[in-house]
Amino acid sequence: MAKRGKKYRKAVEGLDLSRPFSLAESVEAVLKCKIGNFDESVDLAVKLGVDPRHADQMVRSTVVLPNGTGKSERVLVFAKGEKVQEALDAGADYAGSDEYVDKIKDGWLEFDKTVATPDMMGSVGKIGRILGPRGMMPNAKLGTVTFDVDRVVKEIKAGKVDFKVDKSGIVHAIVGKVSFGLDKLQENIIAFIDKIIQLKPASAKGVYLKGISVSSTMGPGIKIDPLDLRALIKKAA
Repeated sequence: MAKRGKKYRKAVEGLDLSRPFSLAESVEAVLKCKIGNFDESVDLAVKLGVDPRHADQMVRSTVVLPNGTGKSERVLVFAKGEKVQEALDAGADYAGSDEYVDKIKDGWLEFDKTVATPDMMGSVGKIGRILGPRGMMPNAKLGTVTFDVDRVVKEIKAGKVDFKVDKSGIVHAIVGKVSFGLDKLQENIIAFIDKIIQLKPASAKGVYLKGISVSSTMGPGIKIDPLDLRALIKKAA
């Protein structure tokens, strides 16, 4: 086991990391346990009772967090004609057609997210081997292959989060920054878990939310009681 530093040990002193907390308690613990000298991200990990090896139990989607993620995403839109200006007016950092495909082939990757109009996917497919492994490929299932570039770009800039269950049945996502404070982080977590619950596959049996934990970049994982979260989501509905 890796030896923990003095700051870490002091931060978790008196904190029982073996038990789940209410959402408010868990977020308060994360804020208390911040040890970095920067604005740490707050990460959520959700263990689901699904088997991702089966296509009908794959959990994948997007959610727009009410308070954003605190991260500024650089957006590239593959489009032609009037859609280029529409994308730029919506806040896209870059927009164009084959010239950006060629730039990426030459090694340019100064962006975080991509959107493409359907008529551009033939060209974008040529750089799939570059974008795909980096999680940057436009995807119709995630709403990033669309002619409605104005809406999608604005959503990404506002804090739209893509997520997908991994091979071990866990969904990871950034839900904000430590500087957001208690209320905004709670709102983001409730919105994210609500979306996860909505996506429960019909073929998934048994307990669906098997475990939830929240942590800052350098802090410990704090367990959240799924029953407390469900009650808060029901109350907010």
